[in-house]
Amino acid sequence: MKIQRHGQDFCELNDYPLVGQKFPEFQVLDSQQNPVTLTSLLTKPLLISVVPNIETSVCALQTKHFNEVVDQFSQCNFVTISTNTPEQQQNWCAAANVTRMQLLSDEQFNFGHQTNLLMGDSKLLARSVWLLQTDGQIIYSEIPSEMTDEPSYEPVLAQIKQL
Repeated sequence: MKIQRHGQDFCELNDYPLVGQKFPEFQVLDSQQNPVTLTSLLTKPLLISVVPNIETSVCALQTKHFNEVVDQFSQCNFVTISTNTPEQQQNWCAAANVTRMQLLSDEQFNFGHQTNLLMGDSKLLARSVWLLQTDGQIIYSEIPSEMTDEPSYEPVLAQIKQL
């Protein structure tokens, strides 16, 4: 899949997870730099919102949007993953008043490598949204082909309502 930035080719993604498959196990860091694994997040169905850089406008919009709706979906865990450091994520959350969405850091690129969502040498993750069952099976995914576009929120939220 080709990913563009402002209409220009940016990178190509290959071998990323598909609906119906199991999402690969990964390890990221929480705000206290403690390791967090996929398995530890699957206590309920899981929405993973992936953003390239939390400090950019579209990534901020995506994270704020999910932060605003998370309380409506107690049947699902919500996380945002980016390659920003835990400190950068904490600073952004404080400045943006994001308190309900858990941000997780892939500064060590384990998530990016395990999922093949790391975009070449950019050290950025491909913007995407994933919905997983508690067994790790992917039931919804979206990877916008234009990295400066927000994902489509309604389809994934409608899917969560059906859980």
